[in-house]
Amino acid sequence: MSDPFDGTERSLGQLVASATAEMSALVHDEIALAKAEIRQDVKRGAIGSAAGIAAGVVLLFSLPMLSFALAYAINTWTGGHNGNGGWNLVWCFLLSFAANVLIAGLFGLLAYAKFRKLKKPEKSIASAKQTAAIMQNVKPHPRPLPDATPVALDKAASVGRSSA
Repeated sequence: MSDPFDGTERSLGQLVASATAEMSALVHDEIALAKAEIRQDVKRGAIGSAAGIAAGVVLLFSLPMLSFALAYAINTWTGGHNGNGGWNLVWCFLLSFAANVLIAGLFGLLAYAKFRKLKKPEKSIASAKQTAAIMQNVKPHPRPLPDATPVALDKAASVGRSSA
């Protein structure tokens, strides 16, 4: 890029080429920034989703255990009991269910923590707003409208009359 104060003037073509190259570089850099921010948020979101899915799967697999515990509780309530002594099977199934719920809760907390860290691509938005503000202040030079040639208008009018 030449120094505008060195006494030489650049042509209109050089100025347009320079402006086009700089705008292209600016847009390219803004797109790269947005991609980097979005890539980071997608990674966080994927980890949070995986943890949430794991919590759901563990909770889903623990539901049959709750059903078994309920079945054995009814069995014990109606007179059935563990013939080997020790803890009743109801308490064993309930402890297993509680452990699964605890694991599901930990996965759920991990998912919640990851989703809370998601945020908008603030740098890209700020950069785009700044570029838009700059572009709003740019005023194009008015171009003269080409004069309509009377010959073309007369010819079009005569063609319209002859076809009627």
